[in-house]
Amino acid sequence: MPRSPLFFVRFLVIVLFGVLFLANCSNGALAATPNIVFILADDLGGHDLGCYGSTFHQTPNIDRLAKHGMLFTDAYSASPLCSPTRSSIMTGLAPARTGITAPNCHLPTVMLEKRLSKGAARVLVADSVTRLKTDYVTLPKVLQQAGYRTGHFGKWHLGAEPYSPLQHGFDVDLPHTPGPGPGGGNGYFAPWAFWKGEGQPGDHIEDRMAAEAVKFIAANKDRPFFLNYWAFGVHSPWMGKPEYIAEAAKRADPKSSQRNPVYAAMIRSLDEAVGQIVTALEEHHIADNTIIIFTSDNGGWHNVAKEATDNAAYSGIPVSSNAPLRSGKASNYEGGTRVPLLVVWPGKTKPGSRSNTVVQSTDFFPTLLEMAKVTPPDNVKFDGLSIAPAFVGESVRRSEIYSHFPHGGRSDIDGFLPGTWVRQGDWKLIRFFAQNPDGSDLLELYNLKTDLSESKNVAAENPKLVKELNGLIEKYLQETEAVIPKLNPNATGKSTTSEVAGWTPSKDAKLELRAGAIVVTSSGKDPSLVTRGLPAGTGPYTVELTLKSNSRGAGQIFWTTAADKTFHRDRSVPFEPRHDGEQQTLQVKLTVDAALTALRIDPSTAPGEIELQLVRLKNKDGKVLAEWPATKPKSAR
Repeated sequence: MPRSPLFFVRFLVIVLFGVLFLANCSNGALAATPNIVFILADDLGGHDLGCYGSTFHQTPNIDRLAKHGMLFTDAYSASPLCSPTRSSIMTGLAPARTGITAPNCHLPTVMLEKRLSKGAARVLVADSVTRLKTDYVTLPKVLQQAGYRTGHFGKWHLGAEPYSPLQHGFDVDLPHTPGPGPGGGNGYFAPWAFWKGEGQPGDHIEDRMAAEAVKFIAANKDRPFFLNYWAFGVHSPWMGKPEYIAEAAKRADPKSSQRNPVYAAMIRSLDEAVGQIVTALEEHHIADNTIIIFTSDNGGWHNVAKEATDNAAYSGIPVSSNAPLRSGKASNYEGGTRVPLLVVWPGKTKPGSRSNTVVQSTDFFPTLLEMAKVTPPDNVKFDGLSIAPAFVGESVRRSEIYSHFPHGGRSDIDGFLPGTWVRQGDWKLIRFFAQNPDGSDLLELYNLKTDLSESKNVAAENPKLVKELNGLIEKYLQETEAVIPKLNPNATGKSTTSEVAGWTPSKDAKLELRAGAIVVTSSGKDPSLVTRGLPAGTGPYTVELTLKSNSRGAGQIFWTTAADKTFHRDRSVPFEPRHDGEQQTLQVKLTVDAALTALRIDPSTAPGEIELQLVRLKNKDGKVLAEWPATKPKSAR
């Protein structure tokens, strides 16, 4: 009996619905167990990528992630240095809580408990924990127990055996090195000091690590996997492929703040490694079921490259620029912790989308568990929270984020001082411990919406808000049992490495507080002392110096503003002190109008002793903004 046309129509409809049903079931099953690729760059700045505005660095593969996923404008690392941030990714816990607050996990000393340092320094800082203890519940451990194959490739820097990735939930770990970077031997190029017997001469470590990651993807394409690719790039030493350096040098604009060909070559190698990984996912037809996270462990190094290696021609050029962010790696200012973050969640994130949701590295652990539909163990608590809703365009309810960095000491890095900061909405308060001349904490308040460069400290104008945010910092420090830097009650007043009365000496100078004066003992041709965290003011300024000296040579005062990365002779004024041992008062005019972020005084050019009885900084109206040494400093607290 012939079939009616209606029969065939019904039959096709049934078949079509059946196909759609099976497809939906299949997609649902895959979506329940997505692969995860976590890519962590080392020292990559917040504006080093094309998708974040760089016109010099070529990053087509990383930029593709932005085109296929979501770009975050307000993402932060938990610390301005690497190991603390790495520990926060693995545990979901703040560095203040774990005690890993400095990148010293490669040192031979095993220290598992946090503590305050000892010594004669004016300010006692933290002694960081040197290993990530294996009793922590880590992200790879939880994913491993949920059926994931886990692999770690690249830098670790959280401890050697028995604290390596293999003890923290990874099935595979290459090159299985605990070091802080690719330094030693030939650095980025084989033969590698940290991976002996591997590679052909001249092989680049990023190429090799990407190739190993591609092998891991191929071997596990039919099962869920967690690929943790923690790149060596773009950490020092400053080394790149010669042909990449030459190509970048041809494009470098001498007027641009990003113009270092060596760093551009390093970023290109990082970008190509990302491209290899993404291509492997596509070739094995699993890209549509793979979550990709790309971020950095801290802000970019923005100072001049001191490790020139084989590229001396470019050693005097700043590595990069984080502008408009202030400072960079190792700083409590935005340049130290604001980082790039790109998220690709196929079928979830809107391609080419952007989010201003505030994100921190402590969030990744709970976020990835939610995305993978893996229930965290009952005994696990996070300092971060799941931001998965933000990936699909929904709001995330969060109050504040914090960063606790109880270390410091280098005068050439703006904001490298022991401190804790809190961001609530657009407001950020930084508490620099014991940094006022009288030993009290220096408080700096910034509105990041109107002052992303953190150029104007508005603490004095907002005392109520300062008190409220400082109270939040105090509560946070107590809850995390953080090590809090403090003024050393046993300090001798002398120091060769730490500051005195708010000033930090150079290698050719020793400082001590003697009879109410800052005494500079010069041992060479370039004695200097630096102070930072200056109160807001408007120039031109005057620096008033009352001093005695038995040294020789001209003096010079340098300054920086938020737009400056380092001290430079173009931002300095000379002065002529008498070196006859008699008291004198000098008025030095600083021809700058913007708010100052740091001062450097070079009092002489020869050995000798300079007694600074009083240093005053005055604004254009003659108002004293700060004075040293001081019983009651004029600077805002």
